[in-house]
Amino acid sequence: MENALSPLIDRFGRKIEYLRLSVTDRCDLRCSYCLPKSFKGYQEPKDWLTFDEIERVIGLFARLGTSRVRLTGGEPLLRRNLPALAARLSVLPGITDLSLSTNGTQLPKHAQALRAAGVRRLNISLDTLSRECMTQITGRDSLDDVMAGLAAAQEAGFSPIKLNMVVMPAVNAGEVEAMTEFCIERGFILRLIETMPVGATGLAAGYAPLGPIVDDLRARFNLIPEIKQLGGGPARYWRTADGRGQIGVITPISQHFCATCNRVRLSVDGTLYLCLGQEEKVELRPLLRGGASDDELIAALRGAIELKPERHEFREAPTKIVRFMSQTGG
Repeated sequence: MENALSPLIDRFGRKIEYLRLSVTDRCDLRCSYCLPKSFKGYQEPKDWLTFDEIERVIGLFARLGTSRVRLTGGEPLLRRNLPALAARLSVLPGITDLSLSTNGTQLPKHAQALRAAGVRRLNISLDTLSRECMTQITGRDSLDDVMAGLAAAQEAGFSPIKLNMVVMPAVNAGEVEAMTEFCIERGFILRLIETMPVGATGLAAGYAPLGPIVDDLRARFNLIPEIKQLGGGPARYWRTADGRGQIGVITPISQHFCATCNRVRLSVDGTLYLCLGQEEKVELRPLLRGGASDDELIAALRGAIELKPERHEFREAPTKIVRFMSQTGG
């Protein structure tokens, strides 16, 4: 790649290849593990990074070896003209994978444009197939909206589509088998995720270790370990013997993956978070708006990566992180 620089490698030898980019902290749902129903502490739009500023930062990350970018939020599709931003990022030299995480409600309006803009993979949140449970988790009966979003994504040509299910005790843990059957029948990849104590909402959601749940699924669906890597994230995958179904498991608590963490998060206001479960961060917006040169920004990024901690402390200090997931970027 032209103008490529030596890659970002932290103190523990981990190469930073993956950036999760939050484009808004707004959301049209209020998932119980993410955002309080009464939350009002949103960033002012004047403090959001502009598309020009985002493109500049992502371009520098790409020169430093980061090749994968995921658009997140909040709900990223609430950011006006998001497909236009995606089109700009997807053609940056060095960016080989542009993906998006969404709750699915806005996909009927945007799926075709996202596909045309160069977004190649979608992760869609679906924690339940029950209307009652959906209302309990998201604050309203959004099931039809999400299902319409899934249909729009398939019609636009996204394949495979991953469905993210955050498993919570006494809420939806008893629905995992039904969700597995739903995904196998429709060709979706199911990803089961342990709740994380990020903010009071994440802490209150409770924790269901996925090990016993996966053991049950392996017996019920005759699952075998998936050999090939699916995406650039931390999930471990199993598949059905006939290859029709695939299930990923993300276990940040019971079996953390910090030793191979290759990602950082950039929030909508330009704060670079080095770990979801720690407080280390660097503010990039003052540099961007203060006239910093590319060399100065690159030096700031290298300095930031030096701050990346070895691991989170979700078990040892579950009340440590007070910011909500939507403020960091999911």
